[in-house]
Amino acid sequence: MKIFTVTLATRILRLGYAASVCWVFWSHSAIAADEKPPAPPKPALTVTLTQVQQTQLPLTLGANGNVAAWQEASVGSEAQGLRLADVKVDVGDTVRAGQVLAVYASDGIRADIAQARAAQAEAEVAALAAGQEAERARAVQDTGAISAQQVNQLLNAEQSAKARVLTAKAQVQTQQVRLKNTQVLAPDFGIISARTASVGALGGGELFRLIRKARLEWRAEVTSAELARIKPGLGVVVTTAAGARVVGKVRRVSPLVDAQTRSALVYVDLSVPADAKDLVKPGMYAKGEFELGQTSAVTLPQSAVVMRDGFAFVYPVGADNRVAQLKVQTGRTVGDRVEILSKLATDAKVVAVGAGFLNDGDLVRVTAAK
Repeated sequence: MKIFTVTLATRILRLGYAASVCWVFWSHSAIAADEKPPAPPKPALTVTLTQVQQTQLPLTLGANGNVAAWQEASVGSEAQGLRLADVKVDVGDTVRAGQVLAVYASDGIRADIAQARAAQAEAEVAALAAGQEAERARAVQDTGAISAQQVNQLLNAEQSAKARVLTAKAQVQTQQVRLKNTQVLAPDFGIISARTASVGALGGGELFRLIRKARLEWRAEVTSAELARIKPGLGVVVTTAAGARVVGKVRRVSPLVDAQTRSALVYVDLSVPADAKDLVKPGMYAKGEFELGQTSAVTLPQSAVVMRDGFAFVYPVGADNRVAQLKVQTGRTVGDRVEILSKLATDAKVVAVGAGFLNDGDLVRVTAAK
C-alpha cells in the first residue's frame, strides 16, 4: 500500500511538470506570433509629377470702361411746317447711305412748284418782249427817231425782265429743295440707335440718331500712372458683361486727365464679329486688357495648383515619396499654365494631377513624370 502511494505521487509530479513545459512552450509561441513586424504604410494616392517651366507670357494692363458708338449722327429735316406722312425705319435697323428713312406730305409743295414754274414762264415771255423792244431801240437810237431817254428806258426794261426771270428760276429751285427735303435720307451707312419721329408730327428737329458705319468703340479709363504705357495701335481684348470677348486696337489716347479721378480715356476701336453683335451694345460696361508685350515667367499646369482657404498650394514630392504642402503666390494665367511668383526649385517635382486629395506628409506612389 505504501509502495502504491509513492508511485502515484511520482506520476502526478511528472504530469505536472509536463503540463508546465507545454504551457511555457505555448506562451513563447504566442508571444512570437504577436511580435511580427508591422505592415508597410500604403500610399494615399498614385500620382504623376511635373516640373516648373520657363514660359513666355503676355504682359497685360487691365482697365474698365463702357462700350459706345464711334460716332452718332443726328438725322433731321428742314421741312418746316409739314406733317410727317410715313416712317420707314425703326430702332436697330441697319440702313445704307441715301436710304429713305421718313417722308413728309408733299402735296402743298408740289402745288407751289407748279405756281413757281408758271411765274417763271410768264417772266420769260415778258423778258422776250422786253428784249425785242430793246433791240429795236438800239437799231434806231443813232437816227434820232426816238429820244435817248426812251432808249434808256427800253434797255432798262430789258434788264429788269431778265432779272425777274432769274428770280422766278430761283423760286422754282427753292420749291424743289423743299420737295427734296420731304424725304429724310440716311447720311451714312449705319444702325438706327434712336427714333423720335412719329406719323402726323410737324417737321423740324431731330428724327433719328444713327451709329455711323455701325462702328463701336470701348472707352477705357486708365490711371495717369499707367497712361504712358498705352500707345495707339496696341492690341486689346475686351470682355463685356454679357460674356462676349472681342478684340480691338487703341485708336487714340485722350490728351486730358480728369482732375477728380486722375484717369484719362483711351479710345479703342472694336472688331465685333457678326455672331456677337447682340452681346456688344453701346452703353454696356466692359473690362479689357491692353497687350503690352511678353515676359518670361516660371509656370506650372493649373492642375498642379490647389486653392484652399483662399490661398494657393503646390505639393512637391521628396525622395521618400512623401508630399509637402507648399504655399505659393500665383500671377498670370494663360491657357492651362499658371505663373508662380514664389521661389520654387527648378528641379522640384510637383504633383501634377490629384493634389487636391493630398495632405502634408502623405505617402504617394509615383507613376511617371511629365
